[in-house]
Amino acid sequence: MTPEAFARVAPELAQRIVADSRDRVAWMRARSRGITATDVAQLTSPNAIARAADAKLTGGSGFSGNAYTAHGRQREPEIAAWVAATHRIHPSSALFHAVVEKRHLATPDGISVDAQGRVTLCEIKTTKKPWRSIPRSYLRQVWWQQHVLGAERTLVVWEQHDDFVPVGDEPRCAWVDRDEREIRHLVGLATELIDELYRRTMQRRQTADGALLDAARARAGADTTRPAQPYRALALAD
Repeated sequence: MTPEAFARVAPELAQRIVADSRDRVAWMRARSRGITATDVAQLTSPNAIARAADAKLTGGSGFSGNAYTAHGRQREPEIAAWVAATHRIHPSSALFHAVVEKRHLATPDGISVDAQGRVTLCEIKTTKKPWRSIPRSYLRQVWWQQHVLGAERTLVVWEQHDDFVPVGDEPRCAWVDRDEREIRHLVGLATELIDELYRRTMQRRQTADGALLDAARARAGADTTRPAQPYRALALAD
């Protein structure tokens, strides 16, 4: 479902659209200013906060894709069409922010909104290996998307392949219900990540500002003692 379609069928949800993944540059820029499902997937424990902050501030891990991710992108429209036909959950390209915390972001693969305004999501994956259950990192993504969109459940759909040839006639799927305990845990970790990003960003700014001030005062022959930095509002990116 495109942002234009959301404006027609779910205007309240449409007001929370931040970007459209069809415009990849704008979408990536918007994602960099918040905490996404991809970021949250890394948050296995408080010890993972530093690693996630490193990835966020450097623009990611440096991984730009491989044959497996290319296969996933190629297959996603076909799998999404199957989901729409069998479960009436339509593909979505929109990036949303949460109702309260606008830095909480998610781009679900599919969304449906019923007559009562209830939101159902879809998440699509491709895999080389058979799944006994949905991997934990993907569950964290699903719970985060439910948090951002206010959804009660998500259809996780996965297609196994053998050397990039789909296995079986149809993808497999399973429903994942909303889990408030898991969501609270992820929101807490996301808050810690935001705090860590703020601390690092302000430290860099103070270092840079102090160096400029020292240089200016040195040129003027003035005292190079640095003044205390005033508190500034939290921001992931200016």
